[in-house]
Formats: sequence, structure tokens, C-alpha cells
Amino acid sequence: MALQGSMSFAAFTLFLVLTTVSHGRNINPPVYGICSSSVILHGYKCQEHEVTTNDGYILSVQRIPEGRANGSGSRTRKQPVIIQHGVLVDGMTWLLNPPEQDLPLILADNGFDVWIANSRGTRFSRRHISLDPSSPAFWNWSWDELVSYDLPAIFNYVFTQTQQKINYVGHSLGTLTALASFSEGKLVNQLKSAALLSPIAYLSHMNTALGVIAAKSFVGEVTTLFGLAEFNPKGLTVDAFLKSLCAYPGIDCYDLMTEITGKNCCLNSSTVDIFLRNEPQSTSTKNMVHLAQTVRRGVLTKFNYVRPDYNIMHYGDVFPPIYNLSNIPHDLPLFISYGGRDALSDARDVQNLLDNLKFHDVDKLSVQFIKEYAHADYVMGFNAKDFVYNAVISFFNHQVNT
Repeated sequence: MALQGSMSFAAFTLFLVLTTVSHGRNINPPVYGICSSSVILHGYKCQEHEVTTNDGYILSVQRIPEGRANGSGSRTRKQPVIIQHGVLVDGMTWLLNPPEQDLPLILADNGFDVWIANSRGTRFSRRHISLDPSSPAFWNWSWDELVSYDLPAIFNYVFTQTQQKINYVGHSLGTLTALASFSEGKLVNQLKSAALLSPIAYLSHMNTALGVIAAKSFVGEVTTLFGLAEFNPKGLTVDAFLKSLCAYPGIDCYDLMTEITGKNCCLNSSTVDIFLRNEPQSTSTKNMVHLAQTVRRGVLTKFNYVRPDYNIMHYGDVFPPIYNLSNIPHDLPLFISYGGRDALSDARDVQNLLDNLKFHDVDKLSVQFIKEYAHADYVMGFNAKDFVYNAVISFFNHQVNT
């Protein structure tokens, strides 16, 4: 099972690469900011912010301080919400549908102060106080650093700006980094509640039709890929590696959205077209390797340098430390939603996560299962407002009133 799962990040990247190639390479919109391209044109106020992490990365964050109708929402002091995307995409992925279907704008219209995060290495967060993206040192990080630096920096910034505890929404990798942070006691003093959509804390049951061959290919190529500090799905080297997977007998790369994310029930073709004009985004090769380690080992640990002396140098032990999710405070309000058709966030893996939360306060844990939903439905589904987002808002509002 672990091998079946470990190919999924490579296969997801393969989907993004091939569909991007089929639409042409130079298709990203002008780099003038998410506010201008995706928020202000719909009649919302939007501010571009920069957040500098303790290790020097300069992150782009968009703030939507209120709804389209000035002062919309009943509360005068609006609750802040941070929204965090997954791997190989950026904050734009939340804004691909019409405004009445996009989570950030729905939250703003319901009286929340919305902050959209963009992880290091993505299109609008490719800056550092001293390093250049052309330098391998710029890409020397995995999702450990998102836990240790990116999320704390964004939380600290938003808390400083608003002086209020913060609600959080994460999707996919945005759930993994949040759960790892919470397990180490990070963010919890600034957090009001968290909504985790398609959580991927455990990944050993991921299943896709591309099968074991992609897993073996990705794992087998790690030493080669590690020479590439930036994992750029549009780059020629990664492109050639990933497209080669389609040459294997029995591999069908025709409908990769379904093959990789599961059979999404509720995506408009026009939204998928916009998605393909904006994604994929770069990450670090080290991050992809770490994700593959997470899948293969079936446990959540910090990055494994494999060589005992390297692990000792970084951690003081031959093995990397474990993120123990049972350490998450039992009174931390958590909303978890997962889908029955999700090939990345398999229901059995979500159950493993829930087993780690079995001592959580009953009135602080809300779990939603949507039989028809797959991975992308949670971000781009035309009915996600009715199925998911309204439930998230109700959960957040319940925390305000308790």
C-alpha cells in the first residue's frame, strides 16, 4: 500500500505538467498580484501584504478585509481567517470560480477578515532577504520549514495586525503543516479554530490508477532529482522525467484529473481551464522527497537525511523526530471534512488521523464526510459552498459564540 501511495505526488505533478504542456507553456497571467487579477475586479477590497519569515523568505499574503457590500456581515470586529493552499499550487487556486463560489470571498461576505497565504517558492513568494531563486540554497527546505517558519510568520503577522485569535482553513498540504504545527504546540495560542479540508496527515492508502510503476520511478529518481534544488513541473528536466511515466505499458494518462485526485463530482470545465492557466507552481525537490518519505514510512516525521550522521547533525539522533498528533491540545476546535472519492486523502488514512484524535473533546471536534467528493472538489467544486463552506462558517461562528 505504501508504494501505491508514494507515487501520488509524482503523479499529481505529472497531471499538472502534461495538461500545462497541452495548453502551451507561457500561459501564466501577468505577475501583477492576486488582488488585481482575482479579487478587486469582483468589487471587493483587497490588500497585498508581505511577510518575512525568520529564515528570510518573503511571502505574499492577500487580505480581503470585508465583503463586497461595505461592512457586510453582522459583526463589527471581524474575525480573521488564514487560508492555506496545498502543494504545487498557490493562493490563486481558491479564486477560480465565480465570486459567489470562492471560499475567500464567501468568508468575506459573511463578515470575516480573510488572509490568503502563498507558500515559499510559489509565483508570488519567490523572494528572500539574501538568496536568489537561482541559488540551490533558496530551495533547501521541506514542509518542515513551512511548519517551523512560514505558518508562524503568517500567524504572527495577522495576529499583530488584528489583535485577535485566528481561524484557519487548510487544504491538502495545508492540513499536514497545520496538524504538525499544532502537535508541537505552535500557533495554538493564537488559534481560535481550524478547518481541515481533504486532510493528508497519513498517506499510506492513497490509490490511483497510475499504480506502482510511478511510485518506483519517483523513488528511483530521487538521487537524480535531488540535483535539482527547485522542483519546477514546467522545467524541462522534471517535465521529461514525469512525461516518461506515460510511456510505461498499462499507464493511461488521458484523464489525469480523475486518475490522480479521484473522481471529482463537481468541477466546471471552465474552472479547470482557468486552473490550468495558473498552475502548477514550483516547490523544492527536498519537499517532494519529504512527502514521498511521509507516504512510504506511514508515519509523520521530520525530513529523513537517511545518513545517520546527517540526522544526528540536525536532530541529535540517528532517526528524525516524529510529529505526534496525539499531542494536539484536546480542546482545540477542529473541523475535518473528507470525501469518499478522494484518491489522495483516502478515508482509511483519515480514520488513522481520527484515531490520533480519539481523546479530543467531543464538542471541539466536528467531522464531515461527503461521499461524492474527491480532492479538487473542496477547492473548485461549484457546490462546495452548499456542501462544505457553509458548514465551515457555521463552525467558525459557533466558536465566536462560545
